[in-house]
Amino acid sequence: MNTLKTLAAAAALSLGTGAMALAETTIFYGHAGPPRGTVPAALNWVNERLAELSDSEIKMDIQWGGALFKASSAVQSIGDGVADAGSIISAYFPKEMAAYALSDLPLGGPDPWVGMRATDRMMRLPAVTQHLAAQNLVYVGTFTASDVNVACKGSEINSIADIAGKKVRGAGVYGKVFGELGATMVNLSVYEAYQGLDTGLIDCTQGYSYIIPALKWHEQIDSYTVLNWGQIGGYGMFFNKQIFDSYPESVKAALIQVGEELPDKFAQIVIGANEKALNTLRDGGYDRPIKLIEAGGQEAEALNAAAQPFIAEWKETAQTVGLDPDALMKVYGDAVVEYTAELEAKGYPWLRD
Repeated sequence: MNTLKTLAAAAALSLGTGAMALAETTIFYGHAGPPRGTVPAALNWVNERLAELSDSEIKMDIQWGGALFKASSAVQSIGDGVADAGSIISAYFPKEMAAYALSDLPLGGPDPWVGMRATDRMMRLPAVTQHLAAQNLVYVGTFTASDVNVACKGSEINSIADIAGKKVRGAGVYGKVFGELGATMVNLSVYEAYQGLDTGLIDCTQGYSYIIPALKWHEQIDSYTVLNWGQIGGYGMFFNKQIFDSYPESVKAALIQVGEELPDKFAQIVIGANEKALNTLRDGGYDRPIKLIEAGGQEAEALNAAAQPFIAEWKETAQTVGLDPDALMKVYGDAVVEYTAELEAKGYPWLRD
């Protein structure tokens, strides 16, 4: 169903002073997660920014917690018009989101801003737009779960050799690589990791720094290893194409502008949350000691080598849906180089004069 609500009203001013037309566009947006955390903060910013750009004529009615659809049915639900728009996680849709899944691979490094900027450029390619249009979808803007690290209880991961024999909850390809390196992978959601650590079902869980306080992992873990490896970046805002196309040009222009601004704003949000969590670890700010371990260098090289079969698998999937994986990788890779250089030369956009 089409849930687009464009309310138009004409109000005649009394005393013969004329007439005024007021139009309002309400976007019904579905988000499978709860109304707290980094992505909800960004969605609330999007809502405020749309109102600012449109003199309060555009607003989002965000339905949290899977009220409109679950994460695993987001593509079909948005395409069918169950919602005007919503959040899609590419990991649930390897074929439908084949292009987006590129940003879930350890190809762009761990920096969230660089990764989102490169992903945003790649997702606006005509070939990707056409692939999405065939599913009645329009890409608007991107998030990132941010860089993947690993938290452990009763043990530590200081090197690749320490992965073997661990019972681990993984995140996408990063979890598969741990499995190839000898870990026993346990199928749990990130929200179940706390209980898994508590009961001994898992020794370690892959995740993101901001999750430590958000999900209270600090109550369970004894070590946290920063892998300096890669990030989960296939997570963003999509619209039903028929609904998007029906909007006035001014509404479409506002949505496109906000989508293009989103990587800078979300990077500011998630990098700030990650830095706060890591600084708390460094300062011993939790009730129990947690060892912070920095990995990288040869360790990252070994992890990347173990990821190659899964990159090849992604390329095969992209080809089966009519996309050119090498062309996508070149655009993405070139953008990573460009934005990395910009970051090194100028710093993050929100810190520049």
